[in-house]
Amino acid sequence: MGTLTATGKNTVLDSGLPATLYAALHSGAPGADGSANELTGGSPAYARKAVTMAAASAGARAISAAVTFDVPAGSTVAYASLWTAATGGSCVATDDVTSETFAAQGQYKLNSFTVSISDPA
Repeated sequence: MGTLTATGKNTVLDSGLPATLYAALHSGAPGADGSANELTGGSPAYARKAVTMAAASAGARAISAAVTFDVPAGSTVAYASLWTAATGGSCVATDDVTSETFAAQGQYKLNSFTVSISDPA
């Protein structure tokens, strides 16, 4: 099996992922398709946030700036995901994040999210 070079990985990431995606937060594992445990509710209401993807480098592509979400009271943020649309759409990546529990309505800042292509073990 062939292995992509860093340039190959960067090309795949830059051509395969849109420049703008939508970040989402989850209280538990998002599951295989990314749709499980996404937060809902709150006032102001939780919503996915548009993020701009920086150009790929060293086989990885990251959001270009932090994004802040409104989080409903009684929620725990444990995972994040990236989607092709603000509602619905397709999940393209998931990752665990620094977990935080909110007794009252609050805000969670997603400082980074990186998508990478790994070599086979």
